[in-house]
Amino acid sequence: MGFGPLRVINEDRVQPGQGFGTHAHRDMEIISYVLDGALEHKDSLGNGSVLRPGHIQRMSAGTGVRHSEYNHSSSELVHFLQIWIIPDEQDLEPGYAEKSIPRDEILGKLRLLVSRDGRDGSISVHQDAEVYASILRSGDDVQHEFAPGRLGWIQVARGNVSLNGTNLTQGDGAGISQEKSILIRTSSDAEVLLFDMTP
Repeated sequence: MGFGPLRVINEDRVQPGQGFGTHAHRDMEIISYVLDGALEHKDSLGNGSVLRPGHIQRMSAGTGVRHSEYNHSSSELVHFLQIWIIPDEQDLEPGYAEKSIPRDEILGKLRLLVSRDGRDGSISVHQDAEVYASILRSGDDVQHEFAPGRLGWIQVARGNVSLNGTNLTQGDGAGISQEKSILIRTSSDAEVLLFDMTP
């Protein structure tokens, strides 16, 4: 658990009518990425929303925030990734942001979802960390260049991919260090998240 500022990636499947009751976090950047279903979010900052595939959400817990997550469907499973990134400062003011990313912006390319400065339509985060997503079809490949000294992480959300020749399957993650570039290739439909981070 822990690779650079990436603390953990939880892969959760929430059954119909179930969820996570109100609970507290602090000093963590919490990013949710929904793969299937609809996840209802409520927090002590007054935010309430329903996250579906294509949504990216960031909650800066800072000095403390309480929230709940629930699947109101009577039949549909919710499948999502929740990512914890350690902020570069503690005791920050809590904050919240969410954004819907059109599927065609992710299809066959690495689309920036999260960055320190919120560039290119991404959501800002209190850390020198970038999160990209890509939905790949059979035969697709995407490449990413790392600046010297940067760390990377790939999380395979769906399907199977090859990372610089190493095969990874759904649910696998891989840490990347001392690499100038990576090539992600697939022979089947796949979805991946890629992190580019300070050590």
